[in-house]
Amino acid sequence: MSSRYHGSSRVLRLLARFELPFSRAFAAEHNPFHHLGALTIYFFWIILVSGIYLFLFYDTSVSGAWLSLERITHDQWYAGGVMRSLHRYASDAAVITMILHMSREFLRGRYRGVRWYSWFTGVPLLWLVFIFGITGYWMVWDELAQYVAVSTARLLDWLPIFSDPMMRNFLSNETVNDRFFTLMAFIHLVGLPLALVLGVWFHLLRVRLPRINPPRTLMAGSLAALLALSLAAPALSHPPADLGGVPLELQLDWYYLAIYPLLDASSEGAVWAGLWGISLFLCALPWLPPMKHPPPAVVHLSDCTGCEFCAEDCPYGAIEMVPRTDGRRFELEAKVDPALCVSCGICTGSCPSSSPFRKQQPLLTGIELPYCTMNDFKRRLEAAAARAGGPGPRIVLVGCDYSVDVSAAEQRDVAALSLPCAGMMPPAAIDYLLRTGGADGVILAGCDAGDCHFRHGDRWLRQRVARERMPKLRSRVPRERVLLSWHKPVDVAGLSAAIASFRQRLEALPAEGPTEDEEWSA
Repeated sequence: MSSRYHGSSRVLRLLARFELPFSRAFAAEHNPFHHLGALTIYFFWIILVSGIYLFLFYDTSVSGAWLSLERITHDQWYAGGVMRSLHRYASDAAVITMILHMSREFLRGRYRGVRWYSWFTGVPLLWLVFIFGITGYWMVWDELAQYVAVSTARLLDWLPIFSDPMMRNFLSNETVNDRFFTLMAFIHLVGLPLALVLGVWFHLLRVRLPRINPPRTLMAGSLAALLALSLAAPALSHPPADLGGVPLELQLDWYYLAIYPLLDASSEGAVWAGLWGISLFLCALPWLPPMKHPPPAVVHLSDCTGCEFCAEDCPYGAIEMVPRTDGRRFELEAKVDPALCVSCGICTGSCPSSSPFRKQQPLLTGIELPYCTMNDFKRRLEAAAARAGGPGPRIVLVGCDYSVDVSAAEQRDVAALSLPCAGMMPPAAIDYLLRTGGADGVILAGCDAGDCHFRHGDRWLRQRVARERMPKLRSRVPRERVLLSWHKPVDVAGLSAAIASFRQRLEALPAEGPTEDEEWSA
């Protein structure tokens, strides 16, 4: 099977090259680009906690809103001032990580086909986040809040949804009343947070085992950076709002307020056309142009025992266990939902029937991909083992279509083959290569740790080899003859270095095989 990724896009390779130094500096598991969605949720937790603290001292009145924030900022700068700055900078950080997350998913093509749902439901979240930020600026009721309130009223009045123009509420200082701030506080502190929680739930509805918490080191580092920024450049208010005048100098937060200068330079209709046009375009992207999706996994009931491993491992919940339909003694059978299957093959790696040792002709397993069957996989394994020559240790390198191109690392003693996902590799195939295929060592090279294209392939494979997840690698397999190596698509040098180190390790092993029960990972 030919690769669906290698060399397919210069942009993708540039992205991988940009992220590679971060994997080396922080370790791949802690690369912030691998956890952008989780970091966004984390920043919103910081926003929520700091916002609740600020609200304890906030006065929801026209005369008290600005003064109460001034007291919070200056009279208790060590707590309230830091909390206000933390609230501001965490809000900006959430926008940055959210846009980066969205851009990264787009560049990597993880928004089309089966994945359309998460992308589509993410577009309303953009609106919620920006409305959330805008209402927060209103509550300060300084000159910037005045500018935002008047401009927003202009935008909303253009829509035929209000019987009375909103601008009437901002004609003078006397037309703004305390109920306005009570309403804004309710919207900002209750309504929008609840809507965001519900929106995130919908966004992740089709994602099994979503990662909503980044690693603790990233959380601690992000919080420390935000605290340092809060101390170095505290967030301050503009002068108090005065509807009898026009603000002359404003410090805009461009992360949330970028549309307002556009409104000044054009018209309300043009701004609405731009906002709705961009939103509709983003919603339509998964189908522009229509995508030809690989065929979904198929179940062979003759080899399905209803063990449920494939359903537990499927990253998108495309497999459900249903009552048996073929009359065999097993209670359940696997059933694939084609509308959810991403054709990753991870289910093949989780099936206990995926064993090359079996003599069945043609070789079947309980569940497999039609374009990458178990029978073809066994032949490719045998061909790779036959290609690996001496005089040194013979190594079979099994790669992933979305990771580094393993064919570029082939050598006289190293033969390579690639799978749709490294998680498709059954543990029994490792045993088969070392015992029957004649290989002296097996390298499994997948996506950078924590950045599997199919979300959990690297994780499940690591746990199977470590005998922490079913189906487990058999204890008779010498672990030091198995290397797990995780790479960005451009990291050919890293893979070559891992091969060289692994070769030296194999050469140092005794001829009768090692007894130490240890897994080595690069």
